Amino acid sequence: MTDPHPFIAGLPKAELHVHHVGSASPRIVAELAARHPDSQVPSDPEALADYFTFTDFAHFITVYLSVVDLIRTPEDVRLLTFEVARDMARQNIRYAELTVTPYSSTSRGIPEQGFMEAIEDARKAAEAELGVVLRWCFDIPGEAGLPAAEETARLAVDLRPEGLVSFGLGGPEIGVPRPQFKPYFDRAIAAGLHSVPHAGETTGPETIWDALRDLGAERIGHGTSAVRDPELLAHLARHRIPLEVCPTSNIATRAVADIEEHPIKAMVAAGVMVTVNSDDPPMFGTDLNREYAVAARLLGLDERGIADLAKNAVEASFLDAAGKKTLAAEIDTYTAEWLAR
Repeated sequence: MTDPHPFIAGLPKAELHVHHVGSASPRIVAELAARHPDSQVPSDPEALADYFTFTDFAHFITVYLSVVDLIRTPEDVRLLTFEVARDMARQNIRYAELTVTPYSSTSRGIPEQGFMEAIEDARKAAEAELGVVLRWCFDIPGEAGLPAAEETARLAVDLRPEGLVSFGLGGPEIGVPRPQFKPYFDRAIAAGLHSVPHAGETTGPETIWDALRDLGAERIGHGTSAVRDPELLAHLARHRIPLEVCPTSNIATRAVADIEEHPIKAMVAAGVMVTVNSDDPPMFGTDLNREYAVAARLLGLDERGIADLAKNAVEASFLDAAGKKTLAAEIDTYTAEWLAR
């Protein structure tokens, strides 16, 4: 296949690892920055490209939080959420589990009920107007510690919005051990939520083992260091525990030194189920279509291989059985029609 981009552009897709605030395009960020001129974030979309150039993971977190600070009202939340869905629709993303960090907004003064109503209103509008089905993963910002974990668990369990399907843990891994969050994951799991923590992105395989053993992880966010532990790779493959792989993100945050050395190849070779995702796409100068093209090149995939990768995301999702069947059939039909041209 000479150029995978045209096929990928029309391919129906699901995305499982993509952050709410991190999906704010320069257009959205510029609009929010103009609403709040006291912010350090540039309101010029072109200047944002330089602003979103990161020296390391810690710098990325600093920039990310400055964008979080632009979201100050329920109206800001609603704008962000719906416009993210609009950008997804342009890429033929049919279903997305959007990682939302409610603590970052409620701790800055946005009323919790107003926050929930804003994301739910945007979710319903996105499905009705754009054909994009959104579901939520509420995640703990690890750098904010146990008070943030307590608040995130309370919001997830007590104020659970209709679209909420999972519970996660993001932010820095270094200095933020996973086992301390076990009580909060236990509470979320008992309430029927799925467990999807980040692990092994900037730390070693033991962090992934901690996520599996202590947090009951059903999928692992990133998991790039899994390839350093053959026993872990075998465990992930045997139990069909997916890794949410975000190639360009790993390069941008320096979690992986060079794209040619990305561990996705070793993951697939070990029989691990991988899904391809964009993480914080505008901040990393990418989108899901580009991530599929990167993965296709690294893995040497043709159209059928790319379609199988898209079906991995459907299988690994928390979409209901009927929805999975419908979306997988869409992928098969599109691929068959493309190859028959």
